Amino acid sequence: MAIRRRPAGTNGVGWSMQVFRRIQAALLTILPLPLMLAALIMPGGAARAQAPRPWEMSMQPAFSPVKQQIIDLHNLVLVIITVITIFVGALLGWVMYRYNAKRNPVPTQTTHNPVLEVAWTVIPVLILVVIAIPSFRLVYYEDRTFDPDMTIKVTGHQWYWEYTYPDKGNIDFSSYIVPDDQLKPGQLRLLTADHPLVVPVNKNIRILETSGDVIHSFFIPSLGVQRYAIPGRTIETWMRVEKPGTYYGECNQICGTNHSRMPIMVQAMSEQDFEAWLVQAKKEFANDAPQPATGNVAGNDHPAAALLTAANEVQH
Repeated sequence: MAIRRRPAGTNGVGWSMQVFRRIQAALLTILPLPLMLAALIMPGGAARAQAPRPWEMSMQPAFSPVKQQIIDLHNLVLVIITVITIFVGALLGWVMYRYNAKRNPVPTQTTHNPVLEVAWTVIPVLILVVIAIPSFRLVYYEDRTFDPDMTIKVTGHQWYWEYTYPDKGNIDFSSYIVPDDQLKPGQLRLLTADHPLVVPVNKNIRILETSGDVIHSFFIPSLGVQRYAIPGRTIETWMRVEKPGTYYGECNQICGTNHSRMPIMVQAMSEQDFEAWLVQAKKEFANDAPQPATGNVAGNDHPAAALLTAANEVQH
């Protein structure tokens, strides 16, 4: 590409650098405004952690150490790409202003610049290394936990979840979506389940995931949990909920007709409340073996029956 040289005797470098600095300062001032406005409009951190909110502009706040590291990596990459975008945009503007045909009627014949060629090769490599190091650390960190306090087995089905507590008396139950016509005031549509996953706070919980039919995905944004549930395989991940509350997620792998009706509802509570729940759960689910969503589902009011009916209508 031919570069036109500015005629001698003109002094526009100082003025153009001032323009560049002003543009840079304006961008750095404007970019944080949407996040600041979102922080003013949204409710407090605890409420925002539970589920997505209208006009939410960033990720849900972190309520687990894994999610916090995900946000930290996101912020690092966001800063890097923002600086790159500003630099490239300013450089393009500078080239259009400094080396246009009017200012440089006779272009130079420069074809090589060893310093620039080395710089634009080495600098991107260094940027990728800066991004890769925390990325690989995060991948290994969220993979599994050593010496877990408890284990939960999660099995995906069309279209419900099955939760098993193998080291808590082998409690086993299914979790279905609450249909729209059965929602109570305050319950969230498409996110409320009849039997939530109950966990204690501040405990390292190992999660073993598998599937009974097709590929599903166990995804809880505010806890930084996302793993595929694959038939015939057991995939491990973990979580540590830092505050009591209710956290919502969904299956985010297309798994059939009612893929959108596989909510994940997690109730985190203190250790004392969790032990009390265990006593009640052992009685409630003692003789309740999870039933697949087949034509033998009893009662048309059961969520599984509604899912089966919708699936049969599509298939036939």
